[in-house]
Amino acid sequence: MLTSLILHNRIETTLPKAKELKRIADKMITLGKKNTLHARRQALGYLMPVSAKTESGSKDTSAMKQKDTAVHKLFTELAPSFAERNGGYTRVLRGRLQPVGKRLDGRRPGDNAEMAIIEFVTGAVEKKVKKTRRVTKKIAGEAPATESAATEAAAE
Repeated sequence: MLTSLILHNRIETTLPKAKELKRIADKMITLGKKNTLHARRQALGYLMPVSAKTESGSKDTSAMKQKDTAVHKLFTELAPSFAERNGGYTRVLRGRLQPVGKRLDGRRPGDNAEMAIIEFVTGAVEKKVKKTRRVTKKIAGEAPATESAATEAAAE
């Protein structure tokens, strides 16, 4: 499923599978951001050796080039696009791409399983602006009641 997600950028599956796949896909993007030989070998050990060309039609695996594989796409296209993002590379949307029949609640007709769409997040990272707290100014001659009681007790 992870290989299909990397090759197609969006897949439809059941909700529990999508939630589990989200964890694994985020870890793979983090490996891709490291861009070391060790990280590439770890990704090769985890992803299926399927290329985009063999998946779409021709079954000749001898003609498979490295540039067509999921690992190459992970390290050259996906990971650099998430260079400024610190996490949250995927999102899970409840529902289906094309509802079948009269069901619009996102459940599969055969076994009533709740369906979800998992996809990579696109777009710029939105930085949150910190709100500054307003601090009231103290008047020099006045002190809070608690401090004045403490200073009087200390003076005696």
